[in-house]
Amino acid sequence: MFRGNHPLKMDAKGRLSMPTRYRGDLAEQCGGRVIATVGLHERFLSVYPSSHWQAIEDALHRLPAVDRKAQKLRRLLIGNASDCDMDSHGRILIPPELRKFAGLERQVQMVGAGKKFELWDESKWSRHRDELLGQVDDLMDQPSDELRSLNL
Repeated sequence: MFRGNHPLKMDAKGRLSMPTRYRGDLAEQCGGRVIATVGLHERFLSVYPSSHWQAIEDALHRLPAVDRKAQKLRRLLIGNASDCDMDSHGRILIPPELRKFAGLERQVQMVGAGKKFELWDESKWSRHRDELLGQVDDLMDQPSDELRSLNL
């Protein structure tokens, strides 16, 4: 499980050092291979251990070929997915086209999201987090049954 947020520095080649706490788990769980793809609603990257990504890709392929929304989602996620192998120093290389999409430069924020993590430009993440914090009352106003059951 990926939790919390971690400030990372990307080098000139587009490499990020994974936090030490995740390196062993990633090596054990998926041989250090992660899949990066575009975020669906914002300009960030979603990064999945390859073992978890495979289940998502399989589910996308099971969607009906005649469903245009399914085709678009499949094209967006799989068409922008890239294998990123963790090297012996615990770094992953983010491809240039994905760095450009998310606006990733030197200062990157790794945000835990359960079975995946997100990579954000640090300043975009700060603005987005502050925006989310400003919406908490709206989010909790007339919550769904699922949200009500969280008992936060």
